[in-house]
Amino acid sequence: MGHARRLYGQYCGLASALDVIGERWTLLIIRELLLGPKRYGEFLAELPGIGTNLLAERLKTLTELGVIAKPESRDQGYELTELGRELREPVLRLARWGMAFLGSPEENLEVRPHWGFLAVQAMMDPAFASDIDEAYEFHVDDIVFHIDVVGRRPIAMEGPYPGVAAVVARTDAQTFVEIGAKRLTPFEALASGRLSLTGDTDAVIRSSVLLGLMPAPASVR
Repeated sequence: MGHARRLYGQYCGLASALDVIGERWTLLIIRELLLGPKRYGEFLAELPGIGTNLLAERLKTLTELGVIAKPESRDQGYELTELGRELREPVLRLARWGMAFLGSPEENLEVRPHWGFLAVQAMMDPAFASDIDEAYEFHVDDIVFHIDVVGRRPIAMEGPYPGVAAVVARTDAQTFVEIGAKRLTPFEALASGRLSLTGDTDAVIRSSVLLGLMPAPASVR
């Protein structure tokens, strides 16, 4: 039996948004869908602790509100509607903001490789893409994604880069998130063997600046 949604009862856009996405787990469901369609069982695997009844309730509510669409067959997953996809930028900004509060990665904290893909999208600063015409590929545990700068706009995509990437980075999910949270510099990760980079030094610097991992050289500020 579901619980009645708790509403703020305020005639305000922010309160109204929180009425939709402010409940516990809801934004993490959105996070998973920003990375692609998900079936019910995949949600349970990627959101340990949510519980089947609560997941069903959240998915039902988000579907009724038009934020996500139900799968049409067993082979398909839930996916974001056009309205739901509008949450991409605010969620990425929240993820970037939240990195400042990440403590040390304790053993009881879950980490997933595909969250690294989201972290990359949150970390990118398009202002530093204007002079870049190259791509960067990331291997995080068992997933691969890349950033391609197209028309001075950096776009993060799943899968390997179809051409020759200027930089190829290999690491694990925990190290990747620690680097994104600035708890670990790329150079410390390299020195400890937790990160490997293939590519020329200038391209490594350009990719690090684009991801906010190091300050831009004076010449491009």
